[in-house]
Amino acid sequence: MNLKKYLVRALHRLQKGPGYTYKELLVWYCDNTNTHGPKRIIKEGPKKKLIWFFLTLLFASLVFWQWGILINTYLSYNVTSSLSIGFKTMKFPAVTVCNANPFKYSEVKPLLKELDRLIEAALERILQPENSSDIVSPPLDLELWNQIPLVLIDEHDKDNPIILDIFETNQTAVGNERGMDNETRVSNGTRDNETMDSETRVRNSTGYNETTAPPTPGVGNHTTAPPAPANSTVEEKKYKLAVKLCSHQGSDNCTYRNFSSAAQAVTEWYVLQSTSILSKVPLHDRIRMGYQAEDMILACLYGAEPCNYKNFTQIYHPDHGNCYIFNWGMEEEALNSSNPGAEFGLKLILDISQQDYIPYLSSAAGARLMLHQQKSFPFLKDQGIYAMAGTETSIGVLVDELERMGYPYSDCTMNGSDVPVKNLYSQYNTSYSIQACLRSCFQNHMVEICGCGHYMFPLPEGVNYCNNEDYPGWAYCYSSLTSSIKQRQICIDSCKETCNDTQYKMTISMADWPSEASQDWIFHILSYERDMSTNVTLDRNGIIKLNIYFQEYNYRTISESAATTIVWLLSSLGGQFGFWMGGSVLCLVEFGEIIIDSLWITIIHLISWCKGLQQRRARARYPDVPPTVSELVEAHTNLGFQHEPGLVEAHTNLGFQHEPGLVEAHTNLGFQHEAGGAGPGAQALPPEPGTPPPNYDSLRVQPLDTLGPDSDTDTE
Repeated sequence: MNLKKYLVRALHRLQKGPGYTYKELLVWYCDNTNTHGPKRIIKEGPKKKLIWFFLTLLFASLVFWQWGILINTYLSYNVTSSLSIGFKTMKFPAVTVCNANPFKYSEVKPLLKELDRLIEAALERILQPENSSDIVSPPLDLELWNQIPLVLIDEHDKDNPIILDIFETNQTAVGNERGMDNETRVSNGTRDNETMDSETRVRNSTGYNETTAPPTPGVGNHTTAPPAPANSTVEEKKYKLAVKLCSHQGSDNCTYRNFSSAAQAVTEWYVLQSTSILSKVPLHDRIRMGYQAEDMILACLYGAEPCNYKNFTQIYHPDHGNCYIFNWGMEEEALNSSNPGAEFGLKLILDISQQDYIPYLSSAAGARLMLHQQKSFPFLKDQGIYAMAGTETSIGVLVDELERMGYPYSDCTMNGSDVPVKNLYSQYNTSYSIQACLRSCFQNHMVEICGCGHYMFPLPEGVNYCNNEDYPGWAYCYSSLTSSIKQRQICIDSCKETCNDTQYKMTISMADWPSEASQDWIFHILSYERDMSTNVTLDRNGIIKLNIYFQEYNYRTISESAATTIVWLLSSLGGQFGFWMGGSVLCLVEFGEIIIDSLWITIIHLISWCKGLQQRRARARYPDVPPTVSELVEAHTNLGFQHEPGLVEAHTNLGFQHEPGLVEAHTNLGFQHEAGGAGPGAQALPPEPGTPPPNYDSLRVQPLDTLGPDSDTDTE
């Protein structure tokens, strides 16, 4: 009932219209508000009114300007970093150790035999000894070479550099023409084939002498060296070694990866070729060809407790082969360090067997190690360090704990569940890291664009590794992806940093180990323990000693906190409002009240305007005064009483009749007349006496605006 009364009163209010105008409402607000300034506008004289109006408008503008700055500062979600130092017993980090060489050369040599012969022959021609052209090399498998060849770029004429093949096939004796595929001139991004005469002219002008060796039967069974410099100085040797990458074999869509040193070019070429070969080897065979834990880990001591290779977890790393992780925390609980200092850390003696390194794949000798969190994958290529052979390397560790704020203050993730990139390293059951995300993103792009996965990264389900036989253009595609800034930016935008992270800061020191005075007995003991041999099978080139320990138990926590909070925002907004206009929150409530009243007045005016518009349209349609109810009743019940033309029109125009009862009466009467007059020859009834009906003017509906004044003040 209360709701009904309230709605009735609201309806009456709409019918009556607003009780005051906008001007009256504004004057009332200025006279009653607690904000300084508006009162003086209505109470002062004309001149002071103008001054106070200007001052009020100026300071109100300053308040809104300051509010905009404060709100924009709050919505920028800035953070402040704080550094705190704590002291507690900490978990010892996971330690991953690998050999810098991924495979034993004695195990993998049968697979790389042809590749080694090719690079050895290519190096003979790159070094260009004076008698290299007179030496007949054994037959080479140039099919492997032609898939990803090495070429020389002659840059004596920088505007027109010339591409020289290291192995020139299909060559005849001196004086005969050479096939156009053996040399290509590059100019303005295009390659034009040149004839023998132009090639000879360019070579002679640069001091090159061209020689050939007697041909042998069979394509690819004999190769010749590129032109060797004759009596040339260092400045005249303006050529570079490059790797030629084509979208497919025999295609003109090629790119050349230049290197300032031939050593870099040979290593890069060998890595690409060996990657293609090893990608077809099953995983268990690659593990077998790597360094085993019992051969690599000679001694282990953690604090006062002895340990051995069985305390390490083996994983296969594409860059370094078999790697071994101490205190990974996958199957057992992570170990705590009881005290800081070298005597309470991890001590290892490793044998890297440097004499069994692959000569063209691993140019660095040593152990690769990395400290990381438990249950995280070690990315040694990016975050690992080298330990040199023949030394004792001591690594003091300090711990930094990073705590970042999440959305909206930063775009970090707690566990990677909100990252759109599928983590390919989840197959190791490791935690999320941005390195894993970036590599997974690159591998996904590689699979999508090139149709195969790179050997150095985990594979998505149902995808094969790239190789030269099944995917001839994979190296070209891979090179294009690695050099594409757009692809890298897509991965950077897709991946997120972890909100909580632990970083290990290392202080590294080294010394020769063992010393000359003690190396004899140490090598004898270690050789006997490993091989049960009285002969010395170890030497300084393969032995590494590691000491890993906490320098101190102090750890640093770098945490982020919000630079601006909602409390700061409200206090700043109130301070600016109070300083410039002497206002408070209640002043804002008053301002909101006048806004609501203004909207209410506007709504009432709109409703009144709509009603007036409807009435004007009705009057324009029916200019005469509408008949009363009694006149309408007379028109239908006493036909003889119709003496006014307007009533006849009302009788025929039923659309004007608002009353449903009258319409029903009209239709019922019409039906009776029709029934009475039905049938042929029916005689019309005599008219009824014209007795006027009673006056029904009292039944007319009165408009709401004529109700009494007490209708708006009913009590409940």
